[in-house]
Amino acid sequence: MRTTPAGWTWIFDLDDTLHDATPHIFPRMSRAMTEYVARHLDVDEATASELRIHYWRRYGASLLGLMRHHDVDPHHFLWHTHQFPDLSRIVIAHPALRAALLRLPGRKVVFSNAPEHYVRAVLKILRIGDLFDGVFAIEHTRFQPKPDPRGFRRLMRMHRLPPRRCIMVEDNLDNLLTAKSLGMRTVLVGAATRRPPGVDFVVRDIGAIPRTLGGLWRAA
Repeated sequence: MRTTPAGWTWIFDLDDTLHDATPHIFPRMSRAMTEYVARHLDVDEATASELRIHYWRRYGASLLGLMRHHDVDPHHFLWHTHQFPDLSRIVIAHPALRAALLRLPGRKVVFSNAPEHYVRAVLKILRIGDLFDGVFAIEHTRFQPKPDPRGFRRLMRMHRLPPRRCIMVEDNLDNLLTAKSLGMRTVLVGAATRRPPGVDFVVRDIGAIPRTLGGLWRAA
């Protein structure tokens, strides 16, 4: 198997890429956001839920709508909507996660639309925090979340990463399309039955990535 050429950087999403957030974390996060909107805008929960979803569809993130239209403090919002006292019980990891990451040569960075305190807590529970050279969270994008290319460009500048020497690993196709447009190679994590345009490889889970290395470096 061919190995990664020197000087490459792997950029990993967190939720639903490095762990499975769908069964437990995402539903609770949605409820927390709805409760936050209801409390701070003084509306009922049905109205809060409708507003949260509306902003998510319009701006790609509920937070952006709340900041733009209601002057919500983003740090306050992110802190209170990403509190999980039982986080260690609800994080679902692939059993071969650490071993798979250790087989990937090159630097590794996490790029998440979640706040840094949550990202680091999940990495600690997964026991992989020591494998990453950096965490780039929503605060570091100046609240310009993926797939906004401005957040990607800020990541590139802060970590001095040439896009053509990066591999983006994500479960979200829109985010991968931005990465591809900037010149990165792309890996889609999930149960896709075919490889979408703009994606170099599709893998069912992180454990399968080391087996794709040879082909990934032949993909231009």
